[in-house]
Amino acid sequence: MLYLCNSSTLIYFLSSRDHYWNCIDVWDYELTSIDIDSLREALKSVVSEVSKVVVGKREEIEVIVSTLFSEGHILIEGYPGTGKTLLAKSLAKSIGGTFRRVQGHPDILPTDITGFHIYTVDGRVRFVEGPIFANVVMVDEINRITPRAQSALLEAMQERQVTVDGITYKLPRPFIVIATQMPMSIATGVYPLTETLIDRFTARVTSFYSRSDEEYEIVARSDELVAENVETVLDIKKVVEIIDAIPKLVYVSERVVKYIVDLVNYIRQHNYVVYGPSHRVAIHLYRIARVYAAYSGRDYVIPDDVKKLAKYVIPHRIKLTTEAEAEGYTPERIVEEALSRVSVPKE
Repeated sequence: MLYLCNSSTLIYFLSSRDHYWNCIDVWDYELTSIDIDSLREALKSVVSEVSKVVVGKREEIEVIVSTLFSEGHILIEGYPGTGKTLLAKSLAKSIGGTFRRVQGHPDILPTDITGFHIYTVDGRVRFVEGPIFANVVMVDEINRITPRAQSALLEAMQERQVTVDGITYKLPRPFIVIATQMPMSIATGVYPLTETLIDRFTARVTSFYSRSDEEYEIVARSDELVAENVETVLDIKKVVEIIDAIPKLVYVSERVVKYIVDLVNYIRQHNYVVYGPSHRVAIHLYRIARVYAAYSGRDYVIPDDVKKLAKYVIPHRIKLTTEAEAEGYTPERIVEEALSRVSVPKE
């Protein structure tokens, strides 16, 4: 609910969950029809539209859409031919955004991603935008790109800008990098992602082979399961409005924030962990949980939101000891242990 403050430039927002007060600058928040119900419908419309052509990956699509609206980036790990490109194209189409693709290979240069300057015959300098200048940027087989070229993504993913020859160019909003890679255990001729780059990805999902019934549907409907059949259910302006509205409409209690911090600290201090989640991980989990709460029709985050998303946000940032790997431990197992042992805040 919205109430006017004494000042004409402020409004009060009252959460239906925790009954807290917060002042918001009215000039930073347009009094449009955006509320929790409209947020939920908008987010669900994107998920449903992408799910029309991407079969059997509803939960992964929910995570990816939540990542987009939390202004994060996604890493998809899986086999070739399992719908990763279709998913990325369909997401871009559903929000009316631009889509560009970078095909990973060892010869790619940083400027092949960011763009470059050229000198015209009349002596002027013109900037040629690289594929990074799009709303949805797919970096296919990112682990086939050399570390030098991978570094071109760092500034873009963190600061939403690129610097070429000392000149900085802003990237469009919304902006999401969807990178794919083969599992390191079976991939050949690849470059492991640097820890810094891995930490830029808000979440990691997998894309392996579908169940038999899902594969039957994929084959039987293969002629219609194309991105061209996806309808645009939002426009870019609306997407940005939703992104900006979520932090103001969805409340995260101190108890839930502490729960997030306790989870990442438990993992950091684990005897089998060489290095664990950074502060960025906690922030990513906090932000994506807000979006998922709105997707669920709530104006507040509950611990179950955090628990559901933790298995996507945390594991790819964990480096285990050699002893842990020898004993069959995985980052996913460490996260499950943390979720089972860290005290969950009570209502």
